[in-house]
Amino acid sequence: MEHVDQKTVVVVSTGGTIASRWQGTGYAAEAPGQEVLSSAPVPDGVAVRVVDLFTVNSPRLTTAHQLAVVRAVHEALADPGVDGVVVTHGTDTLEETAFLLDLHHDDPRPVVLTGAQRPLDDADGDAAGNLHDALLTASRARGAGVLVVFDGMVHAARGTVKTHTVAADAFCDPSGPPLGKVGFGAVSPLPPAQRRTRLPLPPADAATPRVDIVMHHSDADPLLLEAAVSAGAQGLVLVGTGAGNATPEFAEAVARAVRAGVLVAVTTRVPAGPVVPLYTGGGAVDLAAAGAVLTGTLRAGQARIAVLAALLAEDEAQRRTEVLRGLVGPAQAGAGAAAEAEGAEGAEGAGRAA
Repeated sequence: MEHVDQKTVVVVSTGGTIASRWQGTGYAAEAPGQEVLSSAPVPDGVAVRVVDLFTVNSPRLTTAHQLAVVRAVHEALADPGVDGVVVTHGTDTLEETAFLLDLHHDDPRPVVLTGAQRPLDDADGDAAGNLHDALLTASRARGAGVLVVFDGMVHAARGTVKTHTVAADAFCDPSGPPLGKVGFGAVSPLPPAQRRTRLPLPPADAATPRVDIVMHHSDADPLLLEAAVSAGAQGLVLVGTGAGNATPEFAEAVARAVRAGVLVAVTTRVPAGPVVPLYTGGGAVDLAAAGAVLTGTLRAGQARIAVLAALLAEDEAQRRTEVLRGLVGPAQAGAGAAAEAEGAEGAEGAGRAA
């Protein structure tokens, strides 16, 4: 019989549907981490330690909560006897916390986020299977970085978003394939994590900056963007149409915000594909010229996390912009180059995409 070395995995419990029970009118997170863990079969050769960080529904998470998760993971990995970390998390904002962890993770030991689409007390729920798969992945996926494990699939934190409100297979990267699968007690071989410069942890007493998201749509004007600036936003994410487009009025408002020291990023409301500077007339060409940073394939929630992380990392406006470009740059450069090549097939083809 093959000997299997014992692996130690720390589970950081934060609430969400995986910890939820019926409250009479709806579900709410209430179960502590040890109770969540007891719902799942622990893989052979894995020892688990539980950290009860907090127990809340994920729509209620604040930046302070998310930074607490990052610090808890770093504290767990400070123990050389720990082989990996699992974070149980509500699905609504899991993609945000996962990406924040990814931006601050610089360790070969994996960090795996998972949750559930059905509550803990559902007889046919998915909590047990997802947690088992996350524990197995955390014990075996050394070098794979920060991951999201859900419904038997393994995804990279960067780019992975919630794509269905209630289905079991709720997560994917709309612009790329999953990294691998979990099943029959095994994790498929995973590629090594792409190495990027990792951000240092912000001081525990650091003020959390306001970062708002504004969406462009037909008939939209910059009123809400300007209101966010007036309300004290230090960062903004403009969710454009198409490849990252808005109007000349938005471009002018972005330029004013940037001159006022606000860090502005541009993403798109389209599910898949990169933000690319193809169009003027208020398009991504003009938004970038106004000082906004184009965020490649990052969608709104993760683009906001990138802006937040850059603000926490630097005090000076120009340096913040450089940091943000570095956080989104690798994904933007690769995807953007491909899209620009497609756009270069001719103005007529580009016009059909608008």
